Amino acid sequence: MGIMKHKMGVIGFGGMAGWHYTVMEKYDRCEMKGVFDLDPRAMERAAEKGLYCYKSKEELLSDPEIDSVLVATTNDAHKSLVIEAMAAGKNVICEKPVTITSAELEEIMEAEKKYGKVFTIDQNRRVNYDFLLMKRTVEKGLLGDVYVIESRVEGSRGMPSGWRTLKDLGGGMMLDWGVHLIDQLMYMYSDQKVTNVFCKMYRIQYPEVDDNFHLTMMFENGVTAHIEVATNNYITHPRWYVLGKTGTLQIDDWGNTGKVVRCIDKEDKWAEEIVYTKAGPTKTMAPRNENSTETIMLEEKFDVPDDMRVVYDQFYDAVEGKADLTITSSQALRVMKVMEAAFRSDEKGTAEQVYI
Repeated sequence: MGIMKHKMGVIGFGGMAGWHYTVMEKYDRCEMKGVFDLDPRAMERAAEKGLYCYKSKEELLSDPEIDSVLVATTNDAHKSLVIEAMAAGKNVICEKPVTITSAELEEIMEAEKKYGKVFTIDQNRRVNYDFLLMKRTVEKGLLGDVYVIESRVEGSRGMPSGWRTLKDLGGGMMLDWGVHLIDQLMYMYSDQKVTNVFCKMYRIQYPEVDDNFHLTMMFENGVTAHIEVATNNYITHPRWYVLGKTGTLQIDDWGNTGKVVRCIDKEDKWAEEIVYTKAGPTKTMAPRNENSTETIMLEEKFDVPDDMRVVYDQFYDAVEGKADLTITSSQALRVMKVMEAAFRSDEKGTAEQVYI
């Protein structure tokens, strides 16, 4: 018996949908049949790829061959299109962020129950190799008890122009990249509530939306996460920097290599004399004995692909009744509520006490 071949329709054929098309060309469980986009140029690009161009979203949603729909429009349109697709009997994948507000997502969740359709979100960065390397290293206990995780995405060319610069369309870096970085850590600590959120946003290039932000959120287990997204950094930090009670982790970029420096001798007995360093006379920053730590170079080959096939697989497994979704609307709702707390914190200039 061959593999069941699903047929997908796409609403919104911009850059992200184009990337979905590239991945799906080599994906054997689903065929991208056709698209609808309000922009004639997007429709031309779709036609050049051999995709059917529907005259309206209604025509796409009424096509009996289409059993699943990808919604990849600007963020403001996600809610209405997702609900309309489910009402038409289609299972739905939505690009991130799933909606602009948690209230909109709650409407989608009601529609899930009403129409009994499978709904998921493209939170594909749960399988980024840099994240998996960090997560698995922490879970192996190589750092001891972890108390700080720093996650950063930085560039220097500013924020992309277009709809991302407009608040009403759901623009800004919090909704663009923050949603991924918050989701990674909330997925990692899925059994821990977020109890405190503090955020400072910067609007350097565009007045309406954040193009840089610094977010701090605390989990009930005592872990503090610092998340930064910047578009104006000409010197970048490591992608991950993690502090544990007995070690420190650093991963510089998006690959699957990094390092851990572990303490094997605490050296907590201080000599009486002051040590003279470049910082001046100090004991706090005195250099360690080279035999008191060990460096472990990290490199791991992973058993999952670092692309959107993981999102599709869990989606179609659920559609076919083989397994439950692993990327759910309830998970997305937690992320959305953290982002809303971040916006409130930035507006007030104070931390938000939450239990999310």
